[in-house]
Amino acid sequence: MTDRPPPDACCAPRRDDVTPAPRAGTFDVAGEVRSGTGELVALGPATFRMGCDNEWAYPGDGEGPVRDVHVGAFSIDRTPVTNDAFAAFVAATGYVTGAEAFGWSFVFAGLLPDDFVETRGVANAPWWRQVFGADWRHPEGPGRGLDGRGDHPVVHVSWHDALAFAAWAGKRLPTEAEWEYAARGGLDGAVFPWGDELEPGGEHRMNVWQGAFPTDNTRADGYLGTSPVGAFPPNGHGLVDVTGNVWEWAADVVDADARVQRGGSYLCHASYCRRYRVAARQRSTADSSAGNVGFRCATDARG
Repeated sequence: MTDRPPPDACCAPRRDDVTPAPRAGTFDVAGEVRSGTGELVALGPATFRMGCDNEWAYPGDGEGPVRDVHVGAFSIDRTPVTNDAFAAFVAATGYVTGAEAFGWSFVFAGLLPDDFVETRGVANAPWWRQVFGADWRHPEGPGRGLDGRGDHPVVHVSWHDALAFAAWAGKRLPTEAEWEYAARGGLDGAVFPWGDELEPGGEHRMNVWQGAFPTDNTRADGYLGTSPVGAFPPNGHGLVDVTGNVWEWAADVVDADARVQRGGSYLCHASYCRRYRVAARQRSTADSSAGNVGFRCATDARG
């Protein structure tokens, strides 16, 4: 494992990592609010130890110090929001995502066809490509849609998009503390939702990179890109995909521009980025989107 914290861009890039495009407009969610989408897990109230300051941590990310944090009673989605669920939202409201308004989003180069026409990349993470026409309906760009991926987590959604969906669903985004308490699954201080071993007994417990990043993924866990939600075992609270698969937006506002993402994605690998842990976090701008960023929702009420 490397001792230096890698740049956030290696994990999920920001729109300002390339020449800025015109800012996307704001969109009103028209249509009737739909009460509930997806299965909720009721948790709390509880006090738990949040954060990490051991050899796994990136101090520059603000993971530590480890501290006692109280969360009130809340409920959280068992899975990330899927393509099917997001499609229902768009069908009901006519919502246009930020990626669609900008006309492009970031796609991991290893998912692009061999004849892909080169476009701008991220300077310190050239495996991220600016792909015109990439959005939630077209995760790798215009040439490929969502066939067979209705139960995969929706991607290419910004923080603003996640808020809009949550409002329509009668929910909200979880706070960082709620998210981490839920992700820990009742374990105290463990690195992963199931314990401290990445692959206990040789078993893959999440969708992350295997092989030599970023050029060779052996797909030992069965996946190159996103996996269906619930493809791996749940944690002690019954939640799935809290680490690996896709980064998830949290409600927290760091400053005027930055928001927080949690959980890592299918691109995490210890050789470069070990942010596939329950305490790991990164920041991104509220209008950013990428092919490994999604979200799940929460509510204040139990049940």
